[in-house]
Formats: sequence, structure tokens, C-alpha cells
Amino acid sequence: MSKALEVIVLAAGEGKRMNSRLPKVLQPVGGRPMLAHLFDAVAGLQPARVHCVIGSGSEQVRQAFEDRDIQWVEQHERLGTGHATIQAMPGIDSGSRVLVLPGDTPLVETRTLSLVATEGADLSILEFRPSDVTGYGRILRDEDGRVVGIREEKDASESERAIGEANSGILSARADLLAGWLERLDNDNAQGEYYLTDCIRLAAESGASVQAHLADDPEQLLGANNRRQLAVLEQAFQARATGRLLDAGVTLADPSSVVLRGSVETGRDVFVDRNVALQGQVRLGDEVTLGIGCVIVDCDLAAGTRVHPYSVLEGVRTTGACQIGPFARLRPGSELAEGSRIGNFVEMKNTRLGPGAKANHLTYLGDAEIGPGANIGAGTITCNYDGANKHTTRIGADAFIGSNSALVAPVKIGEKATIGAGSVITQAAPAGELTLARARQKTLEGWSRPVRKPPRD
Repeated sequence: MSKALEVIVLAAGEGKRMNSRLPKVLQPVGGRPMLAHLFDAVAGLQPARVHCVIGSGSEQVRQAFEDRDIQWVEQHERLGTGHATIQAMPGIDSGSRVLVLPGDTPLVETRTLSLVATEGADLSILEFRPSDVTGYGRILRDEDGRVVGIREEKDASESERAIGEANSGILSARADLLAGWLERLDNDNAQGEYYLTDCIRLAAESGASVQAHLADDPEQLLGANNRRQLAVLEQAFQARATGRLLDAGVTLADPSSVVLRGSVETGRDVFVDRNVALQGQVRLGDEVTLGIGCVIVDCDLAAGTRVHPYSVLEGVRTTGACQIGPFARLRPGSELAEGSRIGNFVEMKNTRLGPGAKANHLTYLGDAEIGPGANIGAGTITCNYDGANKHTTRIGADAFIGSNSALVAPVKIGEKATIGAGSVITQAAPAGELTLARARQKTLEGWSRPVRKPPRD
């Protein structure tokens, strides 16, 4: 009969070498906390429960994951990985299998964890063979090749440090046996800590079965104790993320320059130019094109949407093929329909642009409903804020708004209405008519400009 799996995540480290107010496990990789990536990988194992041992910055960690079903365990004294695991054991069913792993391994995947998470030996460890084993515990074997222990680097002899098999910090065991080994731990070592890894020696000495599973992708098991190591993790994450986009059929002009900080869903024949950032939840339909230097945050872009260079989009939805930019700024609530056009130096916020409508130059559209085929002239603004409340501007189908107009909301512009350039519109403009609201031009004959007085001696 299969045993239920319970997971213990060790996330109590302060991460002093990060020089940050954030706990180490909340440091971001790919725009999300390291611990978030790990929780996602663990969820793929479908464990009965997940226990997370926290210490430094515990309230910050809890708040960051308040929407997840996590059993939080406080470690008030940081006395080592063995001591941290002991804190969680009272909440573990003795008949279960326990997976223990560090909270700073954001690249590890579910398939890799499953190597040791499933039933097998009494105790299973995940090992890897990095190009540089410095800093990692070494796997010790007897003459017959059986695993008999793990030696932390600070306690290792010169010959032991030459061993290329490294401990990942990930192990699983029968809960009842693990509890017994944890009770026998001591802190007689270079760091004066209770090492979880000493359980491997105790298991081997007791005659329990011990297996070491080799991870085929050492990069997945990298951790981070400082900013340099965090930067290495970020580079590895980005390479994996862009690789998945390439595998999905996306054309990346320069994969190394594209930044992903969230999840991206793509259709066919999507093109992403250099120096593009994709953040949050992004969906790119068939044949979407993103120009050089664009930033796309939480957007749903329909098939055929073209975003020209150096445009910044956040919370934008397009419902058909349309064009945006260059140098456009579209804020949350912006929606563009088929055939619409937003040009250079146009800002939109909470505005819907109907089919074929366009605003090509130097315009601000906030809290507006713009009908099909409407044309918004350069320099137009919707005056949506009265200092306390936001108001809506409604522009009818095929309306023409002359350049440098100010539409003071709440106001309605009728269908096929024309607003003369330079007008300040404060009342409804009737459909099909020309509406002007500007001072009459006049010339003051005989007027001369002031002349600067000569300086005094």
C-alpha cells in the first residue's frame, strides 16, 4: 500500500549575505520569490500536506503565501538543518513518507523531485555532479559503493573534498525511521549545528536501505546564498524560460536579451524582438509582433496585434488585429478592437477603442469609450479627473476630434460629430454637427514687443 507523501521545506534562513530586508527565500527569480517556484514544483507531487519551516522574516513569508495551504512551523533558534526538520516532525503522520528540501532551489522540477519522493529505500537522497563542488556536502561510499554518509565541506578531509558527488540537500525517508534518526543527532562538527545529513550515516549504521539518485540536470539544484549566486540562478531561469518559448514556436530575435517574469501563453508565428520584457500573465495570439524594447505586463493580445518599438503595455486587452506604438503607454483597462490604431506618444487608461478607431499622435485618453471609426487628433486629452473623482468621455462612431482639443468629462460626443481644433468641450456635442469652443482670433494693430532695458553702468 502506497504511503502518503508529506513535504518539509526548510525556509528559515536569514540570508545575511544577500544584504536585504527580504528573507532569502523571498528573493526574486524570474519576478517571483524563490519559494514560490519551489512550492509549484512540490505541488506537482500532490502531497498530502506541505510543512514550511520559517524563522527570520517569518511574517513576511506567511503574508507572501497566505493564499496557499501551507502548514507553517516556526524555528526560533537556527541550530542547523536537522534542528529545523525536528520542528516540523510533530505535525507529520508517522505512517507517511517525508520529503525534505531546502527553500532556495527555485529551478528544481517536479520530475526531479519524484526521483526520491516515491516509495523505495528507507532513505533516499538526491545527488548531483556540478562542475564545481565547492560548498556542497560530499557523498561518502564504502568499498562496495554503498552510501554510508554525507560530509559537509567544512568537516571534510582533503581526500573527501576531492569527491565529485555532491549532496543536493533533498532527501526522503519513512517518517517513523527519520524521527528516530533525528533524535540521535548531535552538533559535534565544525559549525556546531545539528545536520540533517547526519541521518544518512545513522541510517546506514542501523542497516536501513539507503539509495542515492543522480539528478541528470545539475543546474536544477543550484541554490543562492548571495547576490552573485542569485544572479546565476536568474540567468539559468531566463535561459530555460526563453528555451520553452522557442520550443513552442516563438521567434526570438535575441533570446539572451528577452526577460520573462511570469507566465506566457503563445500562439503560432509570434515574433519577439530584442530587449523585450514579459511580466505577469501574458497571452500572445497567433502572429503577434512585439517590437524592440517593449514591456508587456499582464496583457492579452489577440491574433495579429502589432506592438511597435519601445511601447509599454500593462493590463491591456486587444480583441482583434490592431497596431500600437511606437512609444505608446497603455495602462490597465485599455482595450483595442480590430483595426484600431494607437500611435506614438499616446497614453491610454481604462479606455475602449472601437473597431477602426485611431489616435495617432501625442494624446491622452483616460476613462473613455471611443466608437468605431472615430479619429482622435494630435494633442487631444480627455479631462477625466476633477481632483476627487474620475469621469467618462463617450465618443460616438466616426466622430472626428480636431487637434489640441480638451474634452472635459463627463461629456458625450455624438456619432459623426466634428470637434474643431483647439476646442475645450464641456457640454454634449450633437451628432453630425461641427462644434467649436475657442476664442475668436483677433489682431492688435500697432502692438510691439517689450524691449529689454540696457544694463546700467
